[in-house]
Amino acid sequence: MPRTVVAGPADARGPDNHLSAVFSDDAARDAHMVRFLRPAFERGERMEYFTEATPPETVLRVLEDHGLDATGARERGQLSVVAARDAYLSDGPFDPDRMVEQWHRSVREAERAGFDGLRAVGEMSWYGRGVPGSERLLEYELRIHREVFERLPSLAAMCLYDRRLMTDADVALLDGVHPEHRRIGKERLPPPTLRVVPLEGRAGVALGGEVNHSVRHVVTGVAAALACSETPGTRGTSGEGVVELDLSELEHIDLDGTVRLVSAATREPGRRLVVVDPPPCLLRLLDIFPELNAALEVVSR
Repeated sequence: MPRTVVAGPADARGPDNHLSAVFSDDAARDAHMVRFLRPAFERGERMEYFTEATPPETVLRVLEDHGLDATGARERGQLSVVAARDAYLSDGPFDPDRMVEQWHRSVREAERAGFDGLRAVGEMSWYGRGVPGSERLLEYELRIHREVFERLPSLAAMCLYDRRLMTDADVALLDGVHPEHRRIGKERLPPPTLRVVPLEGRAGVALGGEVNHSVRHVVTGVAAALACSETPGTRGTSGEGVVELDLSELEHIDLDGTVRLVSAATREPGRRLVVVDPPPCLLRLLDIFPELNAALEVVSR
């Protein structure tokens, strides 16, 4: 399950190399930035900062004010500060497939240039502002755990969520997808209607809360990620492709949500959907619609 880190020294890259940080003022933003990037200066990692609301000169000044040679790092090609939209949207609408390729390319380029990995910070307040393709951000966040971070151990990235520029509902949903959450003080979020967490080391997601008409956009993102899930079967190796839905913390799911998720998870030939601890309402739906029941396996743990 995701863990929340409130305070403490900057830690090394590890299993939780995809972080989120939520803040409500510039001081907290700066503290998250400095804590996360300081190890890159110490270890010789390349740094990329994708800004949306913070002027690039502010990023450099904050780092310099905390004793980090940002100007020198920028001059020698170790640090770049660019607009998030230039990074994510330079070739058209936001596209998770293109972003996955971009991360792999950026890490290769950093290592070829002699850097000990790549450390990136992205301001995410462009979400929900009518940016083309932004509705695919949840799909992207769910996919990159397996498609990017599990394969690139020298990469660490932190997503910054500014509560002044995003709704709490959006922040809570996207923050919850990350394996580690950074907080300063009592920065608490109300729980989203539907909680979504990618499963560690296997294809699928865990859902909590409710699937109803108010979270159709969330279901769309989850379904898109499930449809792209890479399993042993879909990678062309031996073995059946299994996608797992952990519903042990789900209280309710309606018919529309069930059909969308089951259809997406079993879209690829040879895939098998395993549903863990479904709520009673889903079991009733499976009794009423046997064609859904035939597409999955229900297990209890």
